This record gives sequence, structure tokens and C-alpha cells, in this order.
Amino acid sequence: MTDRYDAIVIGTGQAGPSLAARLAGAGMRVAIAERDKVGGTCVNTGCIPTKTLIASAAVAWTVSRAGEYGVVLPGAPKVDMKAAKARKDAIVSMNRDSVTSWLRSTSGVTLISGPARFESPREVRVGDALLSAERIFLNVGGRAVTTAIGGLSDIPFWTNSSIMGVDFVPPHLVVVGGSYVGLEFGQMYRRFGSQVTIVEMSPRLIAREDEDVSAAVRDILEREGIEVRTGAKCISAEKGPSGVRIRVDCEEGSPVVDGTHLLVAVGRQPNTDDLGLEKAGVKMDARGYIVVDDELKTNVPGIWALGDCNGRGAFTHTSYNDFQIVAANLLDGEHRRVSDRIETYALFIDPPLGRAGMTEAKARASGRRILVGKRPMTKVARAVEKGETLGFMKAVVDADSKEILGAAILGVTGDEVIHSILDVMYARAPYTLIERAMHIHPTVSELLPTLFGELKSPEADTVSGTG
Repeated sequence: MTDRYDAIVIGTGQAGPSLAARLAGAGMRVAIAERDKVGGTCVNTGCIPTKTLIASAAVAWTVSRAGEYGVVLPGAPKVDMKAAKARKDAIVSMNRDSVTSWLRSTSGVTLISGPARFESPREVRVGDALLSAERIFLNVGGRAVTTAIGGLSDIPFWTNSSIMGVDFVPPHLVVVGGSYVGLEFGQMYRRFGSQVTIVEMSPRLIAREDEDVSAAVRDILEREGIEVRTGAKCISAEKGPSGVRIRVDCEEGSPVVDGTHLLVAVGRQPNTDDLGLEKAGVKMDARGYIVVDDELKTNVPGIWALGDCNGRGAFTHTSYNDFQIVAANLLDGEHRRVSDRIETYALFIDPPLGRAGMTEAKARASGRRILVGKRPMTKVARAVEKGETLGFMKAVVDADSKEILGAAILGVTGDEVIHSILDVMYARAPYTLIERAMHIHPTVSELLPTLFGELKSPEADTVSGTG
């Protein structure tokens, strides 16, 4: 017997529940299927738990620096990792229960537990139930890649998901992967008290960023005592004298890195391998991502893909924006497109990196005439007052149109300040709008008008020898 619905949503990550509620609000009968925990990566193993643990680590770091602020403590701070984990678990449970309750109480929405698999372009089997609908929305997310390193099958290791169960401080954590996930966990556990070594195959950390950003991030981490090994080719893992051993081929340093525990953070892959997409005729690319158009439609009419599984964004905010695009086009008669959005994201180390639009390198490669402004955080009064002066802010603009092409704010509250620039970029307003604005003193944002008032051609730095 087939259960017929107007729409089926597979996955309860950031896009799925909101879309199910919107569709039900429009009068549709909606089934939403979840194979594991409601809330997806963000709620269970991503944004919410990691940022909760980062908050605990930040408190430990601040307390350890109390003397710098004239505060005398009776002794060195001690991290109770079991308590930190319990706090994280409680916040995760609260969020997961909230989403679950919302779905179960929403009229027109049926939450079904179990893995979903296509039987045809209009039929999906969830456990013993066969569901059918004219509209099917895929929001199945992704998971950590663990196949890029030889020898992992012979040793214990953690991913961003399994490390959520850790309730102790590892004596020496080796992190393989020098991008966003690896760096956030690396700094977090260093502040909890672990010795930390980060191993990265690329010549520099977070290689998608400009070189000055990568260098500054490395400096921030090394100041806290984190060892960084870049250019580590031919990585393999094995049992070591202390627990794990990573073999590396670097131009400098030892060919082995020994530690007690290993975190693998070398990338993500979509959860599409067991969806039965071949039975629906849905196309995937070589990496398993579902191919979608600018409105997030697949090649099969009536099937959409949202969130991490479509390869069009790897963040909670891009997943939620996918929901907004699909809902607006389907229910509100609008014509919204993925290509209309500006790339933006943050690296949540401390201090954080807020990014929007193009890097300077991409802007140069585009062939435009550009202007660049850059200010160190040591020139920001608020940063000096807070004792948080590492990093810098940088903006890149089109010299002819005066539109802002991109910005990077690596510094205290940079993840918040970047939105002042991002909103002006969406308005397609000239950078002079910010340059002429009056901002509140003392704040980090007050330096944005100064930043845009000091723009100059990058060639000028090259000629003067400062570039």
C-alpha cells in the first residue's frame, strides 16, 4: 500500500523542516523523513555543539590571561571536560527537541523515522512504508571524508561527529586537515589543555583564502602553542608509541608526527550514495553531489536538492537560503536564484575571520582594476581596549564601478562586522556609502569608513616594496 502525499522532504537539516512547514502552510500534505537525529549536522555535530564547546574554551583562555587585565586568581584554571560536554549536550538536546516538537505539532506534516530510498521518480521507501508525491525535496546533508588517508582502518580516530562524544582532554591531539573544521577544533582543544599538532597537505592553512589571511591565522594559532605542519604530502596513519603516528613528507621537520589521539578533518562528502538516485534518474557529479540548476531543481522534474548534498554551498546559512529560494519560487511566484547570493562565511577561531565576496587574489585574476584597503587590528581602539589586537581588516573594490568586491575581517567580532559590508554589497551601493557613514566609537565597525577611505591600487604597494 502506498501512502500518498503532496510533497516528501528527505532530511531534517537546516532546509528541510522550514520547507516542510511552508509547504504544509500552503495546504499541502507533507511527509518528512529522517534516518538519524532530527536537526541534521548543524544541530547535532556541527554549528551548535562546536560553537558551544568553543565558548567553553574561550572562557578557559580568558581566565588564563586574567593577569593581563589586572585580575588576580587563586590558581591556574582547570577545565572540567565532562562538565563542558554536558553543557554542550544539553544545548544540542534543547535544539533538537525544539525542531522535533515543531515538526510533530505542525498541521499537515508527518515526521517519519528511517532511511529513505527512491523506488521511482515519484516513490520513496522509508523503512516498510512506501510514500509517493509529485514533489520531492532532498536535504540529506553530508559527512566527513575518511578515505583520503592510508592506514585509518587500523587505528582509532575521530571525525567532527565522533569527537562530540569525547569527555576528556586528549594529551596530544593530532589534527589532519588545516581548514575550517580542523582549525576550530585544534584551537579549542589547545585551550582545553591539549598539546595540538595540525597537519595540512597544502602549502598553507585555509588555502582558499588570500596568503596574508592564511599567514595571520597561522600566527594566531602558533602564538597559542599549536604546532603547524604544512606541505605534508603522502600522509598515512598507523599506531604509534603514544597512540597514533602520522607519516608526512615535508620539506622541513620530522617525517613523523606522534600523538595520543587523531582527528581527521580533510573534507566532506554528500550523503547520496544510498538514496537510490539511479532509480529516480537523478544526476550526480563525479563527487556524488546532486546536480541542480540555478533554482535548485534536479534534472528530474518535481525533484529538488537543497543543502550540502547539492554542492552549491557547505554552510548552514547556504542551506537555509536554499529553502528560501525554493519556497519563494514555488509558493510566492518569485524568481530567486542561487547565483544571486554573495559568498559569505566565517572561520570561528578566536579571533574569528569574517569573509564576504571575492578574495583579493580572485579579484586580481578577474581582470578588473581594483583598489585595496587594509588596516591592522592594532589600529582599532576597541581591539586595543579589549586586549585582542591580532589580525586585520581588508576590503577590495572595483576601481571603476566603486562596488565592493570582497572583504576579510580577521579580528575581534570580525564575524559580526562583516555583515556591514555584506549588506552594502547586496545593495550594489558604492563603497563611498560606508566611507561617508558615521559609526559609533569605540567599536570595531567604526574603522570601516577609515578602511574604505584608504583604498589604493595594489600595484602601488608592489612599486613601493610594501606588497
